[in-house]
Amino acid sequence: MAKVKLYAVFERFWHWIQALLITLMLITGFEIHGSFSLFGWEQAVDIHGIVAWTLIGLWIFAWFWHLTTGEWKQYIPSAPERILAMVKFYAFGIFQGKAHPFHKNRRHKHNPLQSSAYLGLYIFIMPAIWISGLLYMFYADWSAIGLGWLPLGAVALIHTGAAFLMLTFLAAHLYLTTTMSEPMGADVKAMITGYEEIPDQDKS
Repeated sequence: MAKVKLYAVFERFWHWIQALLITLMLITGFEIHGSFSLFGWEQAVDIHGIVAWTLIGLWIFAWFWHLTTGEWKQYIPSAPERILAMVKFYAFGIFQGKAHPFHKNRRHKHNPLQSSAYLGLYIFIMPAIWISGLLYMFYADWSAIGLGWLPLGAVALIHTGAAFLMLTFLAAHLYLTTTMSEPMGADVKAMITGYEEIPDQDKS
């Protein structure tokens, strides 16, 4: 085994700040919907808006970083059979003590299922939240910019549905970090230190 640096400083910063911001968005979003009371409705709306703009800025910067560093290649979908192998492992193999069918290296930090899930997050869920949220935020200006024909209820439904998909993704992500060989997962430790131990032949 060799200790290899897989995650850059920005990558780790982006990951944890994004996690914090998304958590705040979910908490304030559910409070705005009346699910519970924590900050108070008006303050929840204010926090939701501030965090939303911060998260949008972070996403734009992160996309720029991925494009300029070539890290976008981490999200290229794998062959269907490799994704299916991961699904079978998480559904059955992990409970039977079978070996993990994927090993990380610098060129492939995510397993085939993770890459596909992250790609779906970045090109479907995030844009749906972003676009519907901005539309909802500027509802009063719809008529002035020619969007008066849009049904508000549909926009709100898309925003809420995308938020639930984000929550589902977050829950699955947290669960899978507990399925690794180390307590709370090697992935968590690697996302803090940047380093992970991988087999020697998989370093490059």
